[in-house]
Amino acid sequence: MMATKKVEATLDPKVVRKLLDKLSTDNEFRRLFKKDPKAALIASGHKIAKGDSTAEAELDQICKCLKIDRIAPKDVIVKSRDALEEQLKLSMGMSPIMLNVQSNASRRLRK
Repeated sequence: MMATKKVEATLDPKVVRKLLDKLSTDNEFRRLFKKDPKAALIASGHKIAKGDSTAEAELDQICKCLKIDRIAPKDVIVKSRDALEEQLKLSMGMSPIMLNVQSNASRRLRK
């Protein structure tokens, strides 16, 4: 029987700040984040050494926690910034991040 190691995934505070900056201002980045959280984290400055399987596992764990159906509006991210920063800096065991909007929320139309 093989033991599995629990992964304690965390994000660098600089990456968290850049991620939230872009999520609260950049529509193209918001679409990227919804489609591919891993690519969005890398675009925000998250780095892992090539071949570092532990770092890859941590990044996969983080991306599972960041997977969303609908992203919160920009103004909600701005208003909740402090709480989001704290949540994103903490270990992400499997706790959902508050960037997801409930599916019954009204949709905003693009102009």
